[in-house]
Amino acid sequence: MLNPESWYEDKKITTSDVRQHLAEHLTRLWRYGLVLSRNREVAEELVQSTCVRALEKSAQFTPGTRIDSWLFTILHSIWISDVRARRVRLGQGFVESDELLAPDTHEQDEARLHYAKIMHYVSALPEAQRNAVFLVYVEGFTYQEAADTLSVPIGTIMSRLATARAKIAQVIHTPPPVQEKRY
Repeated sequence: MLNPESWYEDKKITTSDVRQHLAEHLTRLWRYGLVLSRNREVAEELVQSTCVRALEKSAQFTPGTRIDSWLFTILHSIWISDVRARRVRLGQGFVESDELLAPDTHEQDEARLHYAKIMHYVSALPEAQRNAVFLVYVEGFTYQEAADTLSVPIGTIMSRLATARAKIAQVIHTPPPVQEKRY
């Protein structure tokens, strides 16, 4: 087995190279799919979708990076898309940020903790504000694209975003309640 950290540092990876590495990592990918979905059939579908996408997008692999990390990223992306799609089909639309985080065996850094805290605050926003925040800040839509998507005027998007930012800023800057000691 080749060292994944030094794999293809200076040249593009070929589809046959991706096939070889997929074969080497199938068990790990399946295990990760099972951890995410907690369902054998769904895990198998996730791995199959990951294989297809990796083969289709092999040109997007960045030389000098770990191919296993790239494959896990693809699998996780497919999982998030499936979770969101299921929620939309059920009429719920927005997915709680806690459900999008995969179990992580590495120590979390401050940036990730900060992100998780912000996403918690975003999840607590009213649905209209949450949707505007998601479309503009997460999906990268312009104000006009978000307005078109939600069938509202652009001013409504701007207002919802301003209100959402103010609410999140207020929560972030509010000191935690003082714990009283009772004897």
